[in-house]
Parts: sequence; structure tokens; C-alpha cells
Amino acid sequence: MTEPRDYGLLAEFPDTPSLIHASEELNAKGYRRTDAYTPFPVEELAEALGQKRTRIPLVVLTGALIGGISGYLLQWWICTIDYPLNIGGRPPHSWPAFIPITFELTILTASLFAVLGMLGLNGLPRPHHPLFGVPAFARASVDGYFLCIEATDPQYDNVVTRRLLMELGAKEVWSVPDVA
Repeated sequence: MTEPRDYGLLAEFPDTPSLIHASEELNAKGYRRTDAYTPFPVEELAEALGQKRTRIPLVVLTGALIGGISGYLLQWWICTIDYPLNIGGRPPHSWPAFIPITFELTILTASLFAVLGMLGLNGLPRPHHPLFGVPAFARASVDGYFLCIEATDPQYDNVVTRRLLMELGAKEVWSVPDVA
């Protein structure tokens, strides 16, 4: 029987400042596959972890452009090519009449792209995560401050990384087995 692979190491810290300090130190030492879990949003944490800006605004803009252009072109095609009607002497391509539907499709498609893009970029839905196997991790949404370093990180070495986390002030460090 083969031994289960490690997902990484999970460390618990006593408070927010120590978690931020540990994240900054790990980032400075070259650890890139890290993530932090806190019971409330911590503004400085993304920068301390060295996370890049999200691509969601670009995804939403793409959805908005697709929705707006397709809504306008659909109306233009119907009113000028497919089924032109002369109503009250109005020209077939009367753009002011196209604005409400174009606006609505822009908003609708942008919001759909935002939801689907967020789910896709976050790797969701994911009904189970390896960290759920650590009983103490249940406190992450109540009063726990956790930092996880994935085993896929190029700097990862179980013994060295565990020692480094303890030196940075971790209360406890767990090895997390990969469930995949």
C-alpha cells in the first residue's frame, strides 16, 4: 500500500499580526503556494501573501461587451434586415429605441460572466478540501488564524518548512494529507 501524499502544512497562529508577519516572511523567503484563513477579512493579508490582482474585472468587461454588442446587433438585424417595419415614418435603424435592451443585456451578461468567472477562477464548486481533515481547522471561521503552505511549492520541504513555521510563531503545525 502506498503512503498518502502530502497536500502541505497547516499552521495556526495566535492572532492577525502574527499571521501577517509570518505571511510576509514566507513570501520574502520565496514561498508562493500559500493561503491564509481567518474568521474575518484582513485587508493586508493578500499583499502579505504576494497574491496577484484578480482577473475578474477583465472577465466582467468581456461579458459586458459581448452582451451589449450582441443585444444591439440582434435588434439591428431584426429591424433592418430580417423584419423591417415602417412605423410612423421612423427609419429602420432607429438607435435610440435599441438602448434599453442593449443596456439590459450588457448588465445581464456581465453579471453572469462575473458569477461564472468567480466560480471558475476559484476552482469551485469543490465539495471537499484536504484542510477539512484537520479537526482544528473547523475554528477558521470562528477564532482561528491559519496559514497553509502547499506541497507543490518549489521551496517546500516538510521538515524545513515546519521548523520555519514554528520559528515564525505558529502555535501548532499539522501535516495535511492529500485526499485526491
